[in-house]
Amino acid sequence: MRTVTFPILALLGFCGANTARAADLDYDYLRGADYDPLPTPTVDWSGVYVGGHGGYTSGGLSQRDAMQSSLANYFSYRDIENEFSVSKFLSLPGTRTHDASFGAFAGYNVQFDDIVLGVEADYTHTTQNSWSTNSINRILTTAAGNSEVVSLSGSSNTRIDDYGSIRARAGYAFGNLLPYVTAGAAIGRATINDTVAVQNYGYSATTYTANQSLTTGLPAAVYNHGYASFNQNFPLVRSTPAGQGAQTVPYAPTLLTANARTKTIGGAALGFGLEYAITSNILVRGEYQYVRFQDFNGHSAELNTIRGGAAVKF
Repeated sequence: MRTVTFPILALLGFCGANTARAADLDYDYLRGADYDPLPTPTVDWSGVYVGGHGGYTSGGLSQRDAMQSSLANYFSYRDIENEFSVSKFLSLPGTRTHDASFGAFAGYNVQFDDIVLGVEADYTHTTQNSWSTNSINRILTTAAGNSEVVSLSGSSNTRIDDYGSIRARAGYAFGNLLPYVTAGAAIGRATINDTVAVQNYGYSATTYTANQSLTTGLPAAVYNHGYASFNQNFPLVRSTPAGQGAQTVPYAPTLLTANARTKTIGGAALGFGLEYAITSNILVRGEYQYVRFQDFNGHSAELNTIRGGAAVKF
């Protein structure tokens, strides 16, 4: 009996000792050493970048006062200009235009913590082409008693083919994402072509009325201008009854070229956008840009552009 009991007790003691040693081991020892996760890469927005963009541009082009300067010269020193400002009678309506646009941009950023400041220049090609026409007729009586007819008919074309801008840029970085705003100056190239047809004729209504009231004596000569032929008994256009003298027919309209030139125009550019860094060197963006040009020769223009782009940062 003692012979059997001793081996059993020895075996139990050995197992208990091994169990106690296993209980004292840390779980970390069993599953191996811990490793810290790799840090998420942080984009450095500083540096030079170059890219291209494409999108859609809509324009608001106006020729409201395109004829005013030429008409003011034509009617200078005339009583109808001094009394009625006839050069301002003809106003052409504005039009909306739209076309695809594309171009390139380049810039430089400096990052201060999460704030990103920079400067960017861009070029955009687009065709914004506007046509506008209008006409007006007025019968006026001057202080001297003359009855004047003024007929104006105008046509205007405004075309903007390309423009560029240089803008300051400010954004706030959220890791790989950079929302930003821009503001700066714009310069563009505009072609304008304005023509206006002018017809002005009149007569002395005072003298004509006095002649109609005569009972004795000869009628006085009625002053007139702008007619190919004039019947002072029937001075109004197409007023002569059949068989009673010559019809009053004004001369053909005078055609004036108000403006015909290509010129450089300046203005302001504002915008905002969102840029995303695919890698530390590959950037993509979506952007809105508004450009307002200063008035030029009675014309005005504003452009709204929505575009996407991609760039390489060095």
